[in-house]
Amino acid sequence: MHDASLRIVTLPQLTGGQDWRLNLAHDRAESLMIWITRGQGRLLLGGQRRGVGTHNAIVVPARHLFALDLGRQGVAQVMAVPQGSALSFPQTAAQLRIREQEAMSELTALMEAATREQQKARPLLNTAMDAHGTLISVWLQRQMALDEHVPTRPNAAVRLTMAYSERISQHFQKPMTMADHAEALQVTPTHLTRACKAATGKTAAELLTERVLYEARHLLTSTKVPAQDIARFLGFGSAAYFTRFMLQHTKSTPSKLRQAAA
Repeated sequence: MHDASLRIVTLPQLTGGQDWRLNLAHDRAESLMIWITRGQGRLLLGGQRRGVGTHNAIVVPARHLFALDLGRQGVAQVMAVPQGSALSFPQTAAQLRIREQEAMSELTALMEAATREQQKARPLLNTAMDAHGTLISVWLQRQMALDEHVPTRPNAAVRLTMAYSERISQHFQKPMTMADHAEALQVTPTHLTRACKAATGKTAAELLTERVLYEARHLLTSTKVPAQDIARFLGFGSAAYFTRFMLQHTKSTPSKLRQAAA
């Protein structure tokens, strides 16, 4: 059994109206399928940055580093699959550019049916939502099996960035620098930085900073854990250093960020 149920939400519902919850490089305990119905922007996924637009279906497995910036005009529905779900959700990150009208209509109809079920909140809701989620997952897996959606072999820069992204997701809360990760990956910091910049448009240090910043903001705005404990959890040497970090990247102190979210 899992504690939370599968749900269908909009992007504003997913982010709580806070753009940083999607724009900063981060990973989640839940898996996501994002169906974009309007807008275009940038996606960080699978160790590389790419353009993204209308009728793109984005598969983000749990604990996979990603970021999405669709701008204010973007519209999308999201299927969020909770941690521990028995649903057979794809475990490979993917961006599917759907071109056939029939396939677009199928996914739209599946998402709308799941949304209606969720809104009615009838008995056996979780069971029904899991059934809808299974149909959506089947649609995804069928699309991912098509020749047009089979990914090309990533180049060396993307492969290194993917490995680094996995390390960020696993170790971001530890007091490890980008150079520490480079050493673990058996490359120089300069080489890692160049690879990340080529693959994502961001340096290796920026990717690590974004993941730490996301977690800091999440904990400050979603929990009552004292700031000094958050600082310790994220590997900061002191609460003062944590405060300087937050001021540098958000222009606000931890206490002001928490107050603003109250």
